[in-house]
Amino acid sequence: MTIWNPKYECMSDDEKHRLQGVRLRETVEHVYKNVPFYKGKMDSMGILPGDIRGIDNLRDLPFTYKTDLREHYPYGLFAVPMDEIVRIHASSGTTGKRTVVGYTREDIEVWAEVCARTISSCGATKSDILQNAYGYGLFTGGLGIHYGGEKIGMSVIPISGGNTRRQLEIMMDFQSTVISCTPSYALYLAEVIEESGTDRSKIKLKAGIFGAEPWSENMRRDIEKRLGVLAIDIYGLSEIIGPGVSQECPEKCGLHINDDHFVPEIIDPDTEEVLEYGKQGEIVFTTITKKALPLLRYRTRDISRLYNEPCACGRTTYRMEKVTGRTDDMLIIRGVNVFPTQIESVLLELGETAPHYQLIVTRAGTMDALEVQVEMTDSLFSDEVRRIEDLEKKLKFNIESTLAISAKVTLVEPKTIARSEGKAQRVIDNRDL
Repeated sequence: MTIWNPKYECMSDDEKHRLQGVRLRETVEHVYKNVPFYKGKMDSMGILPGDIRGIDNLRDLPFTYKTDLREHYPYGLFAVPMDEIVRIHASSGTTGKRTVVGYTREDIEVWAEVCARTISSCGATKSDILQNAYGYGLFTGGLGIHYGGEKIGMSVIPISGGNTRRQLEIMMDFQSTVISCTPSYALYLAEVIEESGTDRSKIKLKAGIFGAEPWSENMRRDIEKRLGVLAIDIYGLSEIIGPGVSQECPEKCGLHINDDHFVPEIIDPDTEEVLEYGKQGEIVFTTITKKALPLLRYRTRDISRLYNEPCACGRTTYRMEKVTGRTDDMLIIRGVNVFPTQIESVLLELGETAPHYQLIVTRAGTMDALEVQVEMTDSLFSDEVRRIEDLEKKLKFNIESTLAISAKVTLVEPKTIARSEGKAQRVIDNRDL
């Protein structure tokens, strides 16, 4: 069993709590002195940094919400001057306003460390060759895994996503032993291998690191059978660090949280009450080593539960259940965050349709497919077919430009999308997750 850093991944509870307490106090002092947002929050609650004596005082601190990052766009929550920021990443927001995250050189080192733990958890060592098929760019996926692989000493192939024929060629010619990508793309690779009649003896893969979208145990079994790999789940979000927040081990009994850097809680999403271990709720993270963008009690909106029993693999970190859903309307489609309000903003900006729409998500084979159904106005419905087709093309272009993923757009007759007296059902997710 490969454990990258036993000193921190196998600590006793007492050691862990002492370390978390020290790092939490340092983080609270850091944000109080350098982030006016947090100073204002704490002052309004009557909390001073000196009141936080240990990890047991975590629940005395304020929550942080995604809206806080958007309202302080782009750099308002940074805790260091810009000349200490060596990297900027960003993810899409609900109405086009990106969530911006920054990293100091020390933050990048932490990111590489936790991603090294992530990759090691599938048994990878410096003798392996990593084919990194996560996207490189503003999203955090590709570069985090890249640096983690290099920290281990692996040979890293920065192939990024897409171009499946080239992926397969590189996989065979370079003799990749570990692959990192979304699980749906892994299944698509398996399909291409099968359909092309590729000689399986030329494929040396033994493990896959899959994340960025929800996936089921059935999908895991399918991937493992068809690609011949150990498939492990990883979890991360850009606001906390990117990939590397937690990862499975070969025991597959929950994702090990790198809790010397990220302290987890489970709360009731409605009351914000902290729940006991084993109870299902919303997972919340506090970063305790980040310098550029430290976050206190960040509400992820992801539904999970926490376990604190040691794992058979030897790690003693807290474990989280695979995420089973969200408390908001966000969808993850082919690794991209999609909010219904993004569609709404496109429709309102164009102003040529009714404001009623619905997102239908399916899984066609191994890939997610998104259809956006939009109601026509009465005048548009009575217009010529060419005019309707042109508008569908325009909507498709605008929606894809906003979401950064492809989508089918269908204009439907007036009054055909169901109305609701309560919250409108904007999303129909027909995937078997």
